[in-house]
Amino acid sequence: MAKLILLRHGQSLWNAANKFTGWVDVPLSEQGRAEATIASCKLKNNKYHVDICFTSMLFRAMETAVICLTECDEICGGKTPIIKHDATDEDWHGWDKYEGNPEEELPLYTCAALDERYYGALQGLNKTQTAEKYGKEKVHEWRRSFSVPPPGGESLEDTMKRALPFFQNRIITHLKHGDNVLVAAHGNSLRAIIMSLDNLSPEEVTQLELATGVPIIYDFDESGEATNKIILK
Repeated sequence: MAKLILLRHGQSLWNAANKFTGWVDVPLSEQGRAEATIASCKLKNNKYHVDICFTSMLFRAMETAVICLTECDEICGGKTPIIKHDATDEDWHGWDKYEGNPEEELPLYTCAALDERYYGALQGLNKTQTAEKYGKEKVHEWRRSFSVPPPGGESLEDTMKRALPFFQNRIITHLKHGDNVLVAAHGNSLRAIIMSLDNLSPEEVTQLELATGVPIIYDFDESGEATNKIILK
């Protein structure tokens, strides 16, 4: 039975500073790197292994994935994670000239569909100060509601419209083939995926909180249906 491992990135420098981050490309903090290492150890100790990895285009998610895959190399069977760049990008550097060696390498794909939701005018602002200015209830609505976006930004519903099709068309295909998949992404792109997997209503998803660096594992059968869920706290 294939495993889907969902992992919110470790604490970023702006998580530590209590700032809205969104699409601002902020790296992990020292604690965030430690959280990714701990996640790697948890997966190793529970004898999970990974065949393929997907992350967002944001560095904090990529950094988390690479640390998780390399701190305990048993997770990827001693293979080297290789970041697979899009050869159609303007800054193409001949990425597709190397076909790869599946026996020695683990592919890591990046995709903007898995990016954190865009926080618009809130990006870079302190969360506590923003709550003082607009009110705690309004800021909570912007952060946790399904359909209400922050000023100039995306709602969770907007994020779901890009994250879920990618998950269904790309990631579930690998799960149906029996591959164990690691997805390192963000609180809201993962909330969108989990909302679908757990059949949560728009009201129920407002209560869903994802800790940084904590692996969530789903079992998938050959039909692409999730059958079981475990959180490695």
